[in-house]
Amino acid sequence: MSAYEENESKLWRKSKENPFVPMGIAGCLAIAGYGLWKLKSRGNTKMSVHLIHTRVAAQGFVVGAMTIGVIYTMYRDYVVKPREEQSPAQSK
Repeated sequence: MSAYEENESKLWRKSKENPFVPMGIAGCLAIAGYGLWKLKSRGNTKMSVHLIHTRVAAQGFVVGAMTIGVIYTMYRDYVVKPREEQSPAQSK
């Protein structure tokens, strides 16, 4: 048997630990879908350039979500937890 529950997938477990994972996936898929939808009305732009711009936008969103997730995790681990540990010690 594995280290986590049988019915719980790895994606679901990671999503609980870091809520920015599904946000990054959803944003990437949304931007890629929007880029494909706008493909028919790209105007004078070459298809390869349009696809490159869509890819860069999707990757930028994912990198931004990862950055925000790392900052949030560091804030939670290094600012909030030390305050919680100091609060009970000061009240004694």
